Amino acid sequence: MEEAKWNSLADRMSMFHDHFKHEFTSLYEMADGSFSKRGLNLGLYLQTARQFEHYLTVHHTIEERHIFPVLAKKMPAFQHNEEHLKSHEGIHDGLEKLKTLLHKWKLDPKSYSPEEMRGCLDGFREVLFRHLDDEVKDLGAENMKKYWTLDEVARIPM
Repeated sequence: MEEAKWNSLADRMSMFHDHFKHEFTSLYEMADGSFSKRGLNLGLYLQTARQFEHYLTVHHTIEERHIFPVLAKKMPAFQHNEEHLKSHEGIHDGLEKLKTLLHKWKLDPKSYSPEEMRGCLDGFREVLFRHLDDEVKDLGAENMKKYWTLDEVARIPM
């Protein structure tokens, strides 16, 4: 029971991060046009990609504004110019490129390119997946015990 309390932040974050990894992987797999086999047309596929971009941006914005500042008080990896914020920059760059492509394809669907979509996703896949996994690991019990008491963990707003 106590270990579950220590892992509570990691478990909550893992739920979100697993969803983002699943969505990213689905977008990548369907980029070749196989979205039609799943009942989507190009417009719906692009809408799914826009939603992914939007929700991941919102997720990171919440982390940067509300969660990381609290964690940074005791955990160096969450401090300004450190590991997690630096990886957010790489992810945001990839999301901006994705957003630009999605806008282009919304205006001109005939210009959609599976290779361009996959190339864009490949451009930030590594930093995204590594970040999602590292963040959960850093919020895990073993690491949290180095910096916090169990009462403090319970008060971290997440």
